[in-house]
Amino acid sequence: MPRMEASVAVAKVPKYATPESGDTLEMIERPTGGLSFVLADGQSSGKPAKAVAGIVVRKAISLLADGVRDGAAARAASDHLYAQRGGKVLATLNILSIDCDTHSLVVTRNNPAPVILLHDRQVEALDGPADPVGGRRGIRPQIHQAPLRPGLAAVVFTDGLLHAGERSGRPFDLMARLHELAAGPLDPEAWADDLLARALDLDAGRPADDISILVAAILDHHEQDIRRLTVRMPF
Repeated sequence: MPRMEASVAVAKVPKYATPESGDTLEMIERPTGGLSFVLADGQSSGKPAKAVAGIVVRKAISLLADGVRDGAAARAASDHLYAQRGGKVLATLNILSIDCDTHSLVVTRNNPAPVILLHDRQVEALDGPADPVGGRRGIRPQIHQAPLRPGLAAVVFTDGLLHAGERSGRPFDLMARLHELAAGPLDPEAWADDLLARALDLDAGRPADDISILVAAILDHHEQDIRRLTVRMPF
């Protein structure tokens, strides 16, 4: 098997004039090897949405840390939110895992917004029906697995990206832009920054909703086994 490395970047911004984003993202190292990223978008905005997203993310992360499979963790997080809030509030949930045990990229969706997979300059939207979590017991996620191989990438985002520009009559043609990006170098940080910058431009610098973008790529590895993590957070 070729030597590979995972490269992951995140760009996110809150809704205009709302100091706290309702989107929550956490990362966990999988006990059997690899990484999982959990992204939730709570119903409403600001602190109430943040609280809802936090309930979902904390539950999913704790189960993933114990070795629970992604789909089971998503179902449990949904049931947990239902128990906590009586089905009165919803959240979208995405889990993206780079699973070194099964040598696969695992995409778990409880989100009407698609996840985009890219490989060999081909762009595929995982857009099958997927219910948000918390509305009732027994909500199941959509799960997709792809073998880990250099050049594979996934783009995960909250619905604020999809709706960018709608208020001004200039909707974001996300798939067209992703086809353009796929024609160039695979650079998760540059891609996440590009998509966010375009969304902000379409919203005239005043995003109508929280926007979170996660780009994960599998690349060839030619260096020493050094892990790096960089975080930039204004406050």
